[in-house]
Order: sequence, then structure tokens, then C-alpha cells
Amino acid sequence: MPTARRFSATDRVTDLVMEDYNILPVLSRFSLPLGFDNKTIGQLCGEAGIDTEGFLLIINFLMSGRIDELPAGMSPMVIVDFLRNSHDYFITYKFPHIRANLIAALDESHSDINPIIVKFYDDYIAQVRKHFAYEEETVFPYIEALTSGRSSEYNIDIFRRHHDEVGDRLAELKNIILRYYATSMPYRMYDALVDIFNCEEDLESHADIENHILIPLIASMERRNDTHNHAKI
Repeated sequence: MPTARRFSATDRVTDLVMEDYNILPVLSRFSLPLGFDNKTIGQLCGEAGIDTEGFLLIINFLMSGRIDELPAGMSPMVIVDFLRNSHDYFITYKFPHIRANLIAALDESHSDINPIIVKFYDDYIAQVRKHFAYEEETVFPYIEALTSGRSSEYNIDIFRRHHDEVGDRLAELKNIILRYYATSMPYRMYDALVDIFNCEEDLESHADIENHILIPLIASMERRNDTHNHAKI
């Protein structure tokens, strides 16, 4: 649930987690080690080499659902690094974890539909991998070039116009199970469904960071570069 509280560098990390424990997977994507003690956000970010301003921007956006203002002069690479870590989190941990739970929940009495459910999930993951690969191979290198002052034929509006919500098809699998999959092991399937619901929300948040933070940051940089280049002519 969105919170009205805005966290700052002087707030303790434990207070952040107690406000909403759903932020824990996000902290893991910043590669923050557990054992927070009484450290503040600023202290922990400093020790881990994380940009505090970027950390707070993402955390406060995810927890409140709003952005008061994008920090002037903040490097977009802070956001790119977080998104890259997020891709790794989904591909190497979250998706295999959900798949294992889903397979464990399948009932032998549904031998006809079980392969369809697994294939549906695998096809979905293949789609997400393709989406992530486009960002890793095209979008992020473009942003790196832009921040280094190198020119490119690409622009962030191309990404914005073709940016699909990768979590959408996960809703289809969820609805198939909810409506049609009776099982003798409901506790396992309920557990798998909770994973799917959580992952769906997580992917939506991932897309929100791209749409509401990364894209506006890059668009602003592009405008500044265009103004600078025209001034030189």
C-alpha cells in the first residue's frame, strides 16, 4: 500500500523495511547486505558505494507512487545499474523459483493440462528475456553513450513507443489457474499463485521506474544536448 512518508538519508534502514516489508526484494537489487544494525540509509549507501540520491528516488517512488521532482544533474547510470541488477534478479532467481514452485504444485490428475501450463509459463519467460535483452543490448548502451557525450541515431522516444508491459501476460496464466485448475494440493498452488501475483506487481514496478524515471531523465538529457548543439552552430 502506498505510504505518504518520504524517506531521507537520515532515516534508518530498518524503519524503511518496517514501513513496508515488500521493499526487501528492491533492497536486494541494490546489492545491500543484511545486518543493517541501526545504520541510516545514507550510511549504508555510502558503505556499499550506492548513490544515495538515486536510491531514495527509487525507494520513495515505489513506496509512495509519486515523484516530486527528478534530481537535477543525477546520472541516469544510477537507474541503469539498478535495472540491470533487476534483470539479473528476475532471470537468475525469481523466474526459476516460481517455475519450481509451479511444477511442484501441479496435480497428477491433470496430466493433460499440466504441460500446457508449464509451456505457457516458459513462453512467457522467453518473451520477458527478449524484452530484457533489448534493453541490455540497445537501450542501456545508448544511455551510456549519451552520458559519455557520444552521438547516436537512437533516441529514448523509440524505446518509449515500443515499451510494452512485460507483466501483462502473467495475468493470463494466473487467471487460467484461478478459474480452471482444481487440485488436491491447494496449499502448493496457492503458494505458487502468491509468487505469480507478487512477480506481476514487481514487473509493473520495474516498468514504472523505466517509464516515470529513466525515460524522463534521458529525454531531458537529449533536449539539453540538442540545445547545446544548436547553440554551437
